[in-house]
Amino acid sequence: MALISQKGFQLYSSSTPASRSILMTISKKLSFTSGQRKPQNCSSVAMRMLCFKDKAQYMFCRKKYVQLRIQSLSVNETLHLGGDTRSSPNADNKWMDEQLFFRKLNSLCTSKEIFDFLGSLAIMSDTMASGGLQRISEVEVDDSGLKNPEGVLENEIFRALCFQFEFESSKLSNTGLLNALQALVKLHIDPQSTLMANLLLESKERLGKGQLSVENLCALGESLLELEGPSCETLEQIVNHMQETDVEKWSPREMVMMYKMLQVTAKKRERYQDLLNRMNSVTLAMVSQLNPKFTSAILNSLVVLHQTQAVPLVTALCKHSAKHIPYFTGDELVNVLEAFLYFGHREQTFTEVLETHVPESIFTMHPQTVSKVMQYCCRKMILSKPIFDAVAEDFISNADTFSTDQIADYIIPFGTLNYLPPSASSFFRKLESVLHTRFSHFQPHTLLNLLHSCVLIQRYPVNFLPKIFSPYFLQQLQAQPPGLDRIATSQLTQLFLTVTLECPSYEGPRLLPKYRVKAFFMPHSSLDVHLLKRVKTGLLYLLKKRMYFASEVSTPYFYTVDIEIKLDEEGFVLPAAQCEEVHRRIALCVDGQNRFCFNSHNLLGEEAIKQRHLQLLGYEVVQIPFFEIESLQSCRKLADYLHKKIFPHTYRLSC
Repeated sequence: MALISQKGFQLYSSSTPASRSILMTISKKLSFTSGQRKPQNCSSVAMRMLCFKDKAQYMFCRKKYVQLRIQSLSVNETLHLGGDTRSSPNADNKWMDEQLFFRKLNSLCTSKEIFDFLGSLAIMSDTMASGGLQRISEVEVDDSGLKNPEGVLENEIFRALCFQFEFESSKLSNTGLLNALQALVKLHIDPQSTLMANLLLESKERLGKGQLSVENLCALGESLLELEGPSCETLEQIVNHMQETDVEKWSPREMVMMYKMLQVTAKKRERYQDLLNRMNSVTLAMVSQLNPKFTSAILNSLVVLHQTQAVPLVTALCKHSAKHIPYFTGDELVNVLEAFLYFGHREQTFTEVLETHVPESIFTMHPQTVSKVMQYCCRKMILSKPIFDAVAEDFISNADTFSTDQIADYIIPFGTLNYLPPSASSFFRKLESVLHTRFSHFQPHTLLNLLHSCVLIQRYPVNFLPKIFSPYFLQQLQAQPPGLDRIATSQLTQLFLTVTLECPSYEGPRLLPKYRVKAFFMPHSSLDVHLLKRVKTGLLYLLKKRMYFASEVSTPYFYTVDIEIKLDEEGFVLPAAQCEEVHRRIALCVDGQNRFCFNSHNLLGEEAIKQRHLQLLGYEVVQIPFFEIESLQSCRKLADYLHKKIFPHTYRLSC
């Protein structure tokens, strides 16, 4: 439908006073040509364009633009913009009730339907017109850009609306002005165009005069964040205006927008901390009203703003987020997971929903989202077999498209949490194939972490170890922060010890002694001091004297033994300090909860490899897990347990 029909097309502002009722009358028709514009007649509305090969396609791209040309030609009909329907000719039979308008508008699902609907109206308020633009941005814009660029950009009604908003910005209501600005920002209209420049200038002038409501301030803030980013100086002015209003009356949308604006003033966080405290308190009461988008946005803001003291709000948001897991976008879920990690929160319900959602959606999830899920599981020590099995299948199918960091994020948790999926053979064949193809693409520390995680679960990267132990690679490690720190040298040493003990056929270069540590750094397997004390008490009751066992014993093989007991050839217990006539060494591994996956009896990878290596080094390894002795309250019961565990075939002990 052409914009100007026999009955004309009118736009008015429903909130302007009667003195401004007739804003403009244009005795021209809006016409569009594909040739060059006449400079004196054209508007500079612009959209972005990106060229692929020999075919130009409209895309959202901030680097290049294609101009949407609006040329004016004289016609017999007039285009009216009025401020009050009562002063418009024939208002009664041309006006559509706004509630009815928006109800109809929101039921439309394509830009064609929306344009046909708008074109059928003779009179619209500026609020209705801007609402039409907003609805177009909702149905036509997705993560990949504008779905139907020609259908939107070439549409006469769209261009006509842009023309009117450009030249009548000063006559618009606050709502019409700011809603139009928001919609055009979402449609990625060129911010340098006179259309956008006029709307922005008018918005900032009204801000300076204090004419904008809380809703208006938030709408302007959202547009400025998108257009100008964190460097926008006007955002602080908006925040100062918002600070003077009643926080308790803010809607969830306004609260979210305020958190976002405060994010960009994070360096001045202390200045606004009192405001943040009030916001955190009010937000806590509205958590149940928050949709997935708002929940994710607020959690992200709390992370950026370092609101570690807002424990009740964080806890409530994390708990609330579980119900939204199936509805989060990939980026929203990443924000939520990052908040869980930052605040150190763990929510069982969240994990349960996640391990249902991930297997169902794995092949449609973005690799970066899956990477963050695996980081969450790894750092929280959550071994979810449904998630890990699904991730393994995804890796087998799609690893060739992943970045090197994503590959590492997929693989490392399997080693850390000591788990082999049912598809382990195909899983590691795919990894080997990827490493052969892209070995040089990995950052040195990423590659070391990846290969080290493999040996934790007895998958030996012998084909790649010569490169890892080479002086060139070690120099690369040293040059890249954090350099050859304690973690890196521990991993290198454990790789060296693994091939020595478990890969006797390996004949490649070894790690030079100067790079080996004296004792492994095992961050996840620190000793449970309270549990160790209990076991020592039980051993004292059993062996009668403290001299017959030693605790926290350093070995020549880089490991520290929790408790060591020495026996002679006849099975007699020897004093711990005696070095001669030692026939057997028993290593007691006193495994507290921190050495197991969360809510599981599955040992972590670094503890599993330690016990495996101690056995290969000649120790008799006896595991004393926390869950076997936590119910043994008396020393006698604990001593009986230790007797059966350490000396299962001995009726009486001889020392």
